[in-house]
Amino acid sequence: MAAPATVHEKSHPTAGVYLRIGVILFVVTALEVGLYEIANGERSYGAITAFFKPIFVETLLGLSAIKFALVAMFYMHLKQDSKLFSTVFVFPIIIAAVVILALLALLTYHHAFARSG
Repeated sequence: MAAPATVHEKSHPTAGVYLRIGVILFVVTALEVGLYEIANGERSYGAITAFFKPIFVETLLGLSAIKFALVAMFYMHLKQDSKLFSTVFVFPIIIAAVVILALLALLTYHHAFARSG
């Protein structure tokens, strides 16, 4: 008689972990809204507005990437699944992020070159 195959189950996060992730998602969303108000709102916040206005899109993309990673890893349960699923899901996202960052750099270079010339 053959021995039964062993199944390795990883434990799912507790309700406390989901609550912490939810609070982190709330804080990151509040940061995104606050950043929008600082960079594009009707009120000016002086040096803070001057600092964030040029990097507004890049900062929003970074905050969105953080939220995406948290949702994918915890709420879509990729953290508990096989590493193959995580690799198949995350690798294209990394490639897309590199392409987007390269396009942003190219766009920034183009705008700087157009202003100087």
